Amino acid sequence: MEKKLKMPHTYFLLLLIVCVAAVLTYIIPAGEFDRKVVDKQNIVVNGSYHEVAQSPAQPIEIFRAVPQGLIEGAEIIFYIFIVGGAFGVIHRTDAITTGVNSLMNRIGKHGKWLIPMTMIIFSILGFSIGLSEETIIFVPIGIALATALGYDAMVGASMIALGAGIGFLGGMINPFTVGIAQKIAEVKLFSGWGFRTVVYLLVLISGIAYVMLYARKVKTDPGKSLLHDINVEERSTMSEDVLNTKFDSFRKRHAIILILLTITIIINVYGIFKYEWFLSQMSANFLLMGIVAGLIGGLGLNGTFDALLEGMKDILFGAIIVGFAKAIVVVLTSGKIIDTIVFYMTDFIDHLPTAFSVIAMFITQLVLNFFIPSGSGQAMTTMPIMVPISDLLGINRQVAVLAFQYGDAISNNIIPTSASLMGLLAVAGIPYSKWLKFVWKISLIWAVICLSSLIVYTYFF
Repeated sequence: MEKKLKMPHTYFLLLLIVCVAAVLTYIIPAGEFDRKVVDKQNIVVNGSYHEVAQSPAQPIEIFRAVPQGLIEGAEIIFYIFIVGGAFGVIHRTDAITTGVNSLMNRIGKHGKWLIPMTMIIFSILGFSIGLSEETIIFVPIGIALATALGYDAMVGASMIALGAGIGFLGGMINPFTVGIAQKIAEVKLFSGWGFRTVVYLLVLISGIAYVMLYARKVKTDPGKSLLHDINVEERSTMSEDVLNTKFDSFRKRHAIILILLTITIIINVYGIFKYEWFLSQMSANFLLMGIVAGLIGGLGLNGTFDALLEGMKDILFGAIIVGFAKAIVVVLTSGKIIDTIVFYMTDFIDHLPTAFSVIAMFITQLVLNFFIPSGSGQAMTTMPIMVPISDLLGINRQVAVLAFQYGDAISNNIIPTSASLMGLLAVAGIPYSKWLKFVWKISLIWAVICLSSLIVYTYFF
């Protein structure tokens, strides 16, 4: 019996990249740019690149780079832990699950509104709290409602997966992707939200239209379903705990918790724009919200802090990956070759039209997400290189953030290394090949929208 090829662990891949970075410190000439502070941004001075003494990394420095990366990325790592913990408490109270379940059941009674309203709800959760793996528990009810209306399981799964994916792509106030990328790029937190909202609406409208057209086709002729040749029994790979999920009825305490969550998000957004709050202030507000929500939800003090730790444990992969990703930058920086890489990359594309440079940024992020399927980890790895390149090419730093955001979000719906996507497909019993056949066209449409928006922002903002 042939063994199935397994994708190497993400942490191993990152450590491998750290090793490659260490080897490159022996090959690539060391060099540095001069820098100056302009409007609180550390700007690379164009034309100031000069070679310096070689500083190759010793083998042991490969492993020292990881704890050093954790130390240097501490603010972001603990921010992820605290926000993840707070949402862990919210999750334990069942406020979001019962709320969404109640809404979906109500919408399901009005068939024509099921797809657009479900996708809008999940997109809001995507751009506000970065909902990802949590979408999996809603798949059974999504499929049940879709099939009851004469659609197939693909419709039920896609209106949830693509809905959340659209929100992730919009990312107007997503703390885990846009927030971290903008922190590294030294631009105002959640700045550019208006432009992002316009792109989000374009992507949302096209996504809803795409799923509705497929749903209508399947309802008219079930033989056109991408899953028509797969028996329901064969497709039923849902894990027992997900299949047997029982949703509590939506109660007053759930409504109060959701109102508290909404108020916290509004306060954070207001504080960011009015008082220039950053990660530490946001973390404090989310922590307070989590504790209060736990008490309102009847968890008690011990139960609240147990849920807080459980939430931190669930986000552990995404938090610690920041340190591993930062280790790459640590090696490139200590080896004094990160500026050399920036210099030669800039020199290579400098003669090309600016639009091509922006497209190259987007494609780079799109491809890298296959190997680093964590938005925060990818931001830590790529933004320290993309930001100075954008400075030298005279491109707004916001464009570098947008290129990361869009490249990461679009590929999340395609790559087999995405734990949330593969988990959702496993629960829905949809083969990856069938999903790919369904999703590639809309992903291409979104890529065109995002590339066009990047070019518009580059030339007109």
